Amino acid sequence: MPELPEVEVVRRGLERWVAGRTVEAVEVLHPRAVRRHPGGGADFAARLRGETLGVPQRRGKYLWLPLAGRDLSVLGHLGMSGQLLVQPEDAPDEKHLRIRVRFGDDAGTELRFVDQRTFGGLSLHETVPDSAEGLPDVIAHIARDPLDPLFDEAAYHLALRAKRTTVKRALLDQSLISGVGNIYADEALWRSKLHYERPTANLTRPRSTELLGHVRDVMNAALAVGGTSFDSLYVNVNGESGYFDRSLDAYGREDEPCRRCGTPMRRRPWMNRSSYFCPRCQRPPRVAS
Repeated sequence: MPELPEVEVVRRGLERWVAGRTVEAVEVLHPRAVRRHPGGGADFAARLRGETLGVPQRRGKYLWLPLAGRDLSVLGHLGMSGQLLVQPEDAPDEKHLRIRVRFGDDAGTELRFVDQRTFGGLSLHETVPDSAEGLPDVIAHIARDPLDPLFDEAAYHLALRAKRTTVKRALLDQSLISGVGNIYADEALWRSKLHYERPTANLTRPRSTELLGHVRDVMNAALAVGGTSFDSLYVNVNGESGYFDRSLDAYGREDEPCRRCGTPMRRRPWMNRSSYFCPRCQRPPRVAS
């Protein structure tokens, strides 16, 4: 599933190609693509027609397009395989095209939502009152992400210690810190030499500060090369894949030598996912007897 860097790459593309454009027509080609919109496909299309899209926004993994002059936003949920593509109007339809948005200008491009597995979708939501970025009300509980200038580091450190959980669970807890998923959690933990089952209760402030710094570093590095793509399901708005997978130090490197010490990397099942780590650099926590 796309994490913060991948969603931010898409957001930047939408800012360039669709911000300020007025919707002329919307086609909903699959009902599951609007299942999070209470009124269904016809209502979604009717309410969006004639609206002007504002500057796309993001919080963590969530992306939305505010409607200019309205307390409404279009929330985009990419799921496992969702893609927001800006395509020429005469380009052939993608096999898994779910929603088409046409604009009332002569730019010659349209916005398409393509989703092979139909886990994602678009929906229209009211925004949180007095929210400068037009935050949709359904994601008001999501914490700010580590690249957000308003991210509160002091509050994060206190919450991390009070959570009484393990460090990787805390990194993936979107109510504590948003945007971090399995890939970048493993990368940041490897850089920090922390085992994924390390309890948060005994993390010192310097150690948690160091970990947060590595989270930011790995995300910024991924952003610089368009994010991480393991297949054709994640692409930017122009249909191009990112290539941070070539720079991964932990994720997906089972049995390959650790880039620090040469020890073969390991993979362990974890919460219906996998955790990749170095058994020498990232020692497991001691179990109390």
